Amino acid sequence: MPHRAPPPLPPHRPPRFRATVHGTVFGERADHLTRVHEGDELILVPGPPIEEEPGIWVHLPGGDLLGHLPPEIEAWLAPWMLGGGRATARALRVSGDDTPSWRRLLIEVVCSD
Repeated sequence: MPHRAPPPLPPHRPPRFRATVHGTVFGERADHLTRVHEGDELILVPGPPIEEEPGIWVHLPGGDLLGHLPPEIEAWLAPWMLGGGRATARALRVSGDDTPSWRRLLIEVVCSD
């Protein structure tokens, strides 16, 4: 199968940015978060295209779910990734229970072409 060029990023969207990961306290996600260290590579997966507003889910390399990106980022990143764009992520800061849940994991996202 021939390599297809990814779509261009939407206008005024950065190819590299930082974001917090939301929803880290649901289910077993808090336990999974204890295994994350600064510099760890993480996997970004767009939600199914059948959803009205597919999210961007953040996983450990083994597949365990950590949470999702903020809705304002998901709104443009999910359609771009579902259209063939690729993004990678790595952990920049991992905080404990003394930090609000939506600020416990800070990641850097790199959109590649």
